[in-house]
Amino acid sequence: MDSIIVTGNGPLSGTIPIAGAKNACLTLMPATLLSDEPLTLTNAPRLSDIQTMSDLLASLGAEVTALNNGRVLAMSSHHVNNIKADYDIVRKMRASILVLGPLLAREGHAVVSLPGGCAIGARPVDLHLRALEAMGAELDLRDGYVHAKAPGGLKGGRVDFPLVSVGATENAVMAATLAKGTTVLQNAAREPEIVDLVQCLRRMGAQIEGEGTETITVQGVDRLGGATHPVVTDRIELGTYMLAPVICGGTVTLKGGRRDLLAAFCEALEATGASIDQTDAGLTVSRDPNQPILPVDVTTAPFPGFPTDLQAQMMALMCIAKGTAVLEEKIFENRFMHAPELMRMGAQIDVSGGTATVTGVEKLRGAPVMATDLRASVSLILAGLAAEGQTRVNRVYHLDRGYEHLEEKLQAVGAKVERVQGE
Repeated sequence: MDSIIVTGNGPLSGTIPIAGAKNACLTLMPATLLSDEPLTLTNAPRLSDIQTMSDLLASLGAEVTALNNGRVLAMSSHHVNNIKADYDIVRKMRASILVLGPLLAREGHAVVSLPGGCAIGARPVDLHLRALEAMGAELDLRDGYVHAKAPGGLKGGRVDFPLVSVGATENAVMAATLAKGTTVLQNAAREPEIVDLVQCLRRMGAQIEGEGTETITVQGVDRLGGATHPVVTDRIELGTYMLAPVICGGTVTLKGGRRDLLAAFCEALEATGASIDQTDAGLTVSRDPNQPILPVDVTTAPFPGFPTDLQAQMMALMCIAKGTAVLEEKIFENRFMHAPELMRMGAQIDVSGGTATVTGVEKLRGAPVMATDLRASVSLILAGLAAEGQTRVNRVYHLDRGYEHLEEKLQAVGAKVERVQGE
């Protein structure tokens, strides 16, 4: 099993290109099931999760071809010959549940495995199911599968989400595009990935209004056509690499970065003493390595709040801040598993329920650590950049699900990072 070796060194300098968003691409790909015409995605990220979704779509009869070294995904669902999403594929990735809405809307029935638990919490799919029921779906959960049918087709309805759910909003929006009548989603998620999905569906002929707000209205149409759509910039990759020059000092430009994707995060980063400038090329982030990192309290929240997917990385920065910071996790339970690993490097962290109190230390120390999930793994790499000596991050297969060519991108700005084969 591969590991990544990080050796702490001086300030960083250079440019890092930001890829298309993993979470957006994984949502856009199932949209091909809504049409018998081709859907082409450009600016696609090259990640293992994208391959998993490709395999799932292929198992349903879709054709998925990666072009331009994986940057372009050409898809066609002209012949959907299977309506069962099997557990053997679905279990690998929770985003697999996003085939449920499109399959049901187009075929009138679908059988999709429940994705099961997750390292960062239960993340149940009940909100997905509730939304489909509001559109007339008949659901039966048995043998670990959702058996869904809509004999006369889905019908417009009102969906009131009791909690904001990105995935449930995405599933509901896709299903509603082919429903008969108007569907109104209240307390809908507002994330950029939702906006990106709606823009793609609109290119395919969908009639949708309100994306980016808490109320989305979908007027169902008889059919959707093909389209070509660019995947939005990955705001989590963007935020992760923005932290690198802050934790190490220096100046790095994140090519393609946009402040509007991460406004709350940018405010928090600037409060630590970092400088962030929007340019034609992207976002340029800098910090004088001779100036202290100031502590900042963070509470995760749905967009436009501070992203839960950047909480672990922010904690790594707070480990060397001059003072004490409090991080509250409001989205997922059990999302501080990186804290004990950071403590192995000398961090002072006290976790109580959904709150972590971090008291900055003058210097972290390199140590062997273990990645527990995708974002936790990259937080350990960031911590290693600021540590004395060498840090070995084990179980980095998590990283390949969400960060393409991480070592090369960090090496390009002067970081000492290398991947080594497991023994």
